[in-house]
Amino acid sequence: MKTTPGKTLVVGASYVALECAGFLAALGYDTSVMVRSILLRGFDQDMAKRIGEHMETAHNPVKFINSATPSKLEKPDPNGKILVTYEQAMDEMKETKTEEFDTVLFAIGRYAVTEKVNLANAGVTFEKNGKIKCANDEQTNIDNIYALGDVIYGKLELTPVAIKAGALLSKRLFGGETELMDYDNVATTVFTPLEYGCCGLTEQEAQERFGADNISTYHTEFKPLEWSYDK
Repeated sequence: MKTTPGKTLVVGASYVALECAGFLAALGYDTSVMVRSILLRGFDQDMAKRIGEHMETAHNPVKFINSATPSKLEKPDPNGKILVTYEQAMDEMKETKTEEFDTVLFAIGRYAVTEKVNLANAGVTFEKNGKIKCANDEQTNIDNIYALGDVIYGKLELTPVAIKAGALLSKRLFGGETELMDYDNVATTVFTPLEYGCCGLTEQEAQERFGADNISTYHTEFKPLEWSYDK
């Protein structure tokens, strides 16, 4: 961009959306995040809530437009502002609203670009977002076709995960080994203003897999030393 972003709307509530909103707000820009349902889907929701609350109460707070999706973007003046029309759920009704922004950034996830590969001719089945459901060994519904990385339905979209899974698959196919990729215990970090690192199942996933009565949850809080430094 050749100009500053100005008043910015970030559409989406993924880690990319919240990271971008965080640094834009930190740079002093008027920043809003439009959230369709929840923050950080797939991450622990207790932590996601804490991140949202921290962003809302920061020195230059991020504004959250909850339960809303954009329906139209207009720019009557090519050099002017973007008029965003969106639908927002209010109690049991939907309300149509409009607001002007200088910049609109979409961070709403991605589809897998698999249609042109023509794997359907081989019998491979896909989900509506183009991704492929696989067995625990990355095998698709066709015995001799495997999938790796972001194209796998329901798995983490992280490059190191794809690299590790590919290395293990090649060793199983050609090296006589048996080790499977562990998709549960993958360490990852969300670089939001309140940084969040995690590894393993979320509390919700653990409850679903093992039952709420079979897990124990512990909480501890502390204040980072750098927060005590008076700038």
